[in-house]
Amino acid sequence: MAKALYIDYQKCTGCRLCELVCAVSHDGISNPARSRIRVMKWEAEGLYIPMSCQQCEDAPCKLVCPVKAISRDEELGRVFVDYDVCIGCRACIGACPFGAMSFSIKEKQVFKCDLCDGDPQCVRFCEVKAVDFIDADEVSILKKRNAAERVSVAGKEGAALEAQL
Repeated sequence: MAKALYIDYQKCTGCRLCELVCAVSHDGISNPARSRIRVMKWEAEGLYIPMSCQQCEDAPCKLVCPVKAISRDEELGRVFVDYDVCIGCRACIGACPFGAMSFSIKEKQVFKCDLCDGDPQCVRFCEVKAVDFIDADEVSILKKRNAAERVSVAGKEGAALEAQL
């Protein structure tokens, strides 16, 4: 069964360790700009959201690639780039609705999350489990459960406010 990254932004503390681990794992350098996962920060709100490739089933990056360098590995459930074919045109960067594709000026090629060949290092080092690697079917269930909990809390808060009026 295919697995997927599950990101629970409500758990993320903004430590950015996932970015550093990713960059070191892939490029041997402690540089967050080389990471395949990026933590978007809204400091004033205390909100941190790790963003990574969603490994889309009908991946826009794959569809726009003029040389067919992007394909799907069904066994690992990932979308990956064949660097022997990629011409570095960056069409995939513009097509990705999540901003998950990046470009290395040094190597003159795009890069994205490859799920570390089935052992994502960002998951191994996330102490608060804001990033997890679970069966793809479970992702939907967990998201529904989290949404239901937020609605329940909001409903209780609304009822408490009404009672005060």
